[in-house]
Amino acid sequence: MFIDQVKIYVKAGGGGDGCVSFRREKYVPRGGPNGGDGGKGGDVILNATGDLSTLLDLRYQQHYLGKRAGHGKGKDKHGRDSPDAVIPVPLGTVVRDAVSEELIADLTEEGQTVVVARGGKGGRGNARFATPTDQAPTHAEPGQKGEERWLLIELKLLADVGLVGLPNAGKSTLLSSISSARPKIADYPFTTLSPYLGMVRWEPYKSYVVADIPGLIEGAHEGRGLGIQFLRHIERTQILAFLIDISEGIEENPVGQFEMLRQEIEAYHPLHVKGPPPSRPGLSALGGLAEPEARLMAQKPLIVVGTKLDLKGNGERLRGLADYCEKKGNVFLAISAVTGEGVAALKTELGRQVESYRRIKTCAMS
Repeated sequence: MFIDQVKIYVKAGGGGDGCVSFRREKYVPRGGPNGGDGGKGGDVILNATGDLSTLLDLRYQQHYLGKRAGHGKGKDKHGRDSPDAVIPVPLGTVVRDAVSEELIADLTEEGQTVVVARGGKGGRGNARFATPTDQAPTHAEPGQKGEERWLLIELKLLADVGLVGLPNAGKSTLLSSISSARPKIADYPFTTLSPYLGMVRWEPYKSYVVADIPGLIEGAHEGRGLGIQFLRHIERTQILAFLIDISEGIEENPVGQFEMLRQEIEAYHPLHVKGPPPSRPGLSALGGLAEPEARLMAQKPLIVVGTKLDLKGNGERLRGLADYCEKKGNVFLAISAVTGEGVAALKTELGRQVESYRRIKTCAMS
């Protein structure tokens, strides 16, 4: 089961109480206070790992509580700090406060962590309060409570290329032909009900990741079909590949299909991605590289792919789409994922564009 949105409750451990104690030892006439401090409560930490690909575990366990620390004891013994509660999450996890919707963290790298609830500090024992004028204090501090909050956890897949198309456009077939991924393939709409990732090798020691999301329909940005639920997964991609069915017998005009999909992508971003657009594509206003999802979706490099070339008929639909892309300056390739025609050229073109983006990113970060 693919789960990409959950709401969880986290509460860090409370600090231990300080101790009130006095030395009562034989032959020690001037004992004095010796109460120790309480320990620190455990934090609640999210840890990004590539071993997970879904938020399924968080769906079944929604409450995470840190342990309370040990209390201080006599003879200046401090309470034991409680261990942190570490929650593993997939790469690409976005964490927000459930009340304010404030962005807390965006975990995109292996081993990246964020403290979402801090443990309470331990209280000081009475030995800490001894002064020349108060040599026998009889009070100590209680431990502080740990932070608690509700969190919204959202997963956005990390991929280089996002496949966009109407239902039954051939996205899953293409992914299965260029990678080891095995998404469900059938002859009815919305066969793909959750995103799939596939690793594509296009040259020795060179590869990129392709994401196949469920088919889009008109009004997807408003929630129609599977809509917004999965559109978020192409926010992080560097390149969008629009798959257009050019086979005969399809009512929708290929150019109309492409324009509808492009408009849905454009309409999605302003509604669901907060913050101003970057000053230049791929660069933030400060001159550094912007996060992929901070770029307007419509500004991402795109390639138009005519699918089902083996069923093109008289080729009229193919020529119409090719001519339109040439006028618009869009790269156009026609393929048949079944026969393999044009697939190698597509893999290479996508690989070149991904490599180009990576070079730009490396230069911007250096």
